[in-house]
Amino acid sequence: MRILILGGTWFLGRAVAEEALRRGWAVSTFNRGQSGVDLAGVGAVRGDRTVAADLVRLAGEGPWDAVVDTSSSALAPRDVLAGARAVESVAGRYVYVSTVNAYRGWPDEPLTEDSELLDGPPDADADYGRLPEGWDGPDWYYGRQKAGAERAAVEAFGADRVAVLRPGVILGPGEYVGRLPWWLRRAQRGGQVLAPGRPSQSIQPVDVRDVAVFALDQAAAAGGGEYNVVAPVGRETMSGFLDACLAVTGSEGHLAWVPEDLLVEHGVEQWTELPLWRTHAGVWNIDSSRAQTAGLVCRPLAETVEATWAWLHRGGLPVQHPRWDEHGISPEKEGRILAAFARRASSALDGKAP
Repeated sequence: MRILILGGTWFLGRAVAEEALRRGWAVSTFNRGQSGVDLAGVGAVRGDRTVAADLVRLAGEGPWDAVVDTSSSALAPRDVLAGARAVESVAGRYVYVSTVNAYRGWPDEPLTEDSELLDGPPDADADYGRLPEGWDGPDWYYGRQKAGAERAAVEAFGADRVAVLRPGVILGPGEYVGRLPWWLRRAQRGGQVLAPGRPSQSIQPVDVRDVAVFALDQAAAAGGGEYNVVAPVGRETMSGFLDACLAVTGSEGHLAWVPEDLLVEHGVEQWTELPLWRTHAGVWNIDSSRAQTAGLVCRPLAETVEATWAWLHRGGLPVQHPRWDEHGISPEKEGRILAAFARRASSALDGKAP
């Protein structure tokens, strides 16, 4: 197999390149060379996906059996369309890594691949879907952009030559967002650890290495398809996740499960201050049975936690990204909430006293 990875130097793109090399495939990457270093053994092509001349030069490096697009999160749909059109004649298939944000119902409703997508057109520019000033409804901008990019890939290659992958939260070694690293560092500090909501809450993060394997399996498959790439509903829980963080860090900390109403009362920013916590009913209710039937295997979340801690301990550093700084609650705010939780518990006990 000869594949082209759009990206290929950090997190998911790098994991795809590593797995492809492990399989003995011939790997080309296309990136600007600014966000990471290409792996030894790949054929790196430098260029910008928004520059027409660079795309023409890229096409001249083909042919490839498949393209795996891991780097379009900041690209407008029209740029994805231009890039896909540029390589369509020299590539057999196109694997586009999208997101569950492309669904109109996320994170409020349970989702399948048949759920309605947002209304991004394939030729939309970067301004499409931006929120008007004063808007207090759902923030659909990113999802509209990704839905449009999905349609761009299909318009260029045709539905029977495109596999669309829609992950939710991707964790693992090299993570640049900072969700799992923050929880690991918090667990390492020990003491009383604020744990959000219900211990039994199902969560569905997927390991970056498992996404990479599935993406390459789809690159080698026949026909098109759309796949939700998340762990099975109900297999992993928030308590299992946080217990794993305590275990791998050797922490003597203990979890204090604070009810969601108290977190909301104290203005905890959902999804960021306590990563992976969100009250919306559909956020962790995404059906991935189609992907599992097609070969997706999700390793236990505890293995992802262990591998990420080992990466951090080896001095692993992610590509710098502004989203890293968004994650994590301050020790001072955590302390205030834990104190309020203790007062509530004490009041409840007093109320039950004879």
